[in-house]
Amino acid sequence: MANIKPLADRVLIRPVAAEEKTIGGIIIPDSAKEKPLRGEVLAVGNGTKDEQMVLKVGDQVLYGKYAGTELELDGEKYLIMRQSDVLAVVF
Repeated sequence: MANIKPLADRVLIRPVAAEEKTIGGIIIPDSAKEKPLRGEVLAVGNGTKDEQMVLKVGDQVLYGKYAGTELELDGEKYLIMRQSDVLAVVF
């Protein structure tokens, strides 16, 4: 993502695609699927004087259901959010 550089304590995340679920042979449409809560960090800001940036590019993270601002570039969806909205790093 050379086109976007987050500022301050913000990070750019690519959400992991939601798994397709079926119930008794019925496929649940995309509109009814839950928003993914896991993603990969693609870019990070420099942090602020009060908050050091601890996330790094490539981290797999968990974030809140309504965290961040959605944006779309070249047909792909991304989230931009504050580092404090990230709940955990997945190892």
